[in-house]
Amino acid sequence: MRFIIALTACLAASSAVGAPPNVLFIAVDDLRPELGCYGKPVQSPNIDQLAREGTLCERAYVQCALCMPSRASILTGRRPDTTGVVDFTVRFRDVLGDVVTLPQHFKNNGYHATAFGKLFHNDDPASWSEPLWKSNRRRYHTDFGKQVLAWIKEDYRRVTYVWDLGDGVTKTKRPGGLPWEAPDVPDNALRDGHIADAAIAKMKELKSKPFFLAVGFHKPHLPFIAPKKYFDLYDRDKIALATNPFPPRGAPRFAVYNWNDLRHYYGIPDVGPVSEDQARDLKHAYYACVSFMDAQVGRLLKSLDALGLRENTVVVLWGDHGWQLGEHGMWDKHSNFETSTHAPLILRTPGQKPGRTRALVEFVDIYPTLAELCGLPLDEGLEGRSFVPLISAPDRQWKSAAFSQYQRVIPGYGQVARGMGYSMRTDRYRFTEWLVRGTDFRAYELYDHQSDPDENVNLAIATEHKPLVDELKKKLHSGWKAAVP
Repeated sequence: MRFIIALTACLAASSAVGAPPNVLFIAVDDLRPELGCYGKPVQSPNIDQLAREGTLCERAYVQCALCMPSRASILTGRRPDTTGVVDFTVRFRDVLGDVVTLPQHFKNNGYHATAFGKLFHNDDPASWSEPLWKSNRRRYHTDFGKQVLAWIKEDYRRVTYVWDLGDGVTKTKRPGGLPWEAPDVPDNALRDGHIADAAIAKMKELKSKPFFLAVGFHKPHLPFIAPKKYFDLYDRDKIALATNPFPPRGAPRFAVYNWNDLRHYYGIPDVGPVSEDQARDLKHAYYACVSFMDAQVGRLLKSLDALGLRENTVVVLWGDHGWQLGEHGMWDKHSNFETSTHAPLILRTPGQKPGRTRALVEFVDIYPTLAELCGLPLDEGLEGRSFVPLISAPDRQWKSAAFSQYQRVIPGYGQVARGMGYSMRTDRYRFTEWLVRGTDFRAYELYDHQSDPDENVNLAIATEHKPLVDELKKKLHSGWKAAVP
């Protein structure tokens, strides 16, 4: 509590002399907690250093494991059922109209809010003080990568990939290029390096005025493309593959996904698993992309220091959701499993005592947290809770559950009645209820993270666990408000 009071006083004093705290807001696409600071064998020295200096949230959860719904939730401070964004068909302004987004809130309170790369899935011009900056760098750089694109351009009208969404519902998509590539090029030949260049230039331009600088990196999103030097950081043959490349025992079949995001790329099988060699190549390439992105984060942080802005800038880094690297036989997000909903979240505030917290934190909490740290009023419609108290007391009592959801076609109900899986992560359990509104359909998943941290056995189908299922069902139905102490 003393730290919070001191921090608030410090930031208030800065504001009084005309220097309110800046915000460096770093978003990363498809980044699971596959980082050195989370105990993983990935070379991410810059993010690891940020974590050592700030607060690392060990158990932070997104509200939907899909980029557009997740980002809409984070940037409006509302949950998917409120934003109306559960897939790619609805935009949050269609439902919430004039809702004030997180960057817009800062803009309305005297900040210059500017963005580079991917922040919203679809841009929201009202959120920014100037138009979103996008990189024009091409995707593929090797001769073979460009040749594959030429083949696609020639043949795409007669070659399509069919996504099996379940219960006879399909969707077609044109074929993609290489799933991964390691061109021997400088960092800024690729989009994320180019984005870092532009963001650093803007940081220099804005150094004398309060800014909300949002930088959205694309990697490690597919295709896994990074300069060759980042692939060279790893011994491909020593990268361990997922130990559970199979669906959880007893789980409903619609709990897993056909990972169609990857299937339309060149050389990936239309059905069935990837080969062991492909799995190793993919994981190697994912790691390389994480290290490439980490290097760009390091450039941003070094520029912040060089410009003398470190002591007056709040830095937050987050991944928009997790990503399966072969777990449960999947290669994407699109699920309610821990591997999809668990994502990295790191916050560094000026003068803070570093720490790690195992408290359950939700990404919908980011909006109120940044607003409180910078002394801005809180919107009454926000559906998260500021986790500022965890900065000074990482072990304090906090939320009893975190909530996520994912939409899926449920077999037997067809295209017109899609189901929703509502998932709740407690300290020990993950509990998911699948339903189709307007029907009596219900299905359940229950995983005990004490004995089964990889979520390999669904306990909900066993009669001896019915009392626990009923207890968790009641807690899930009580909703997020009841989980806040």
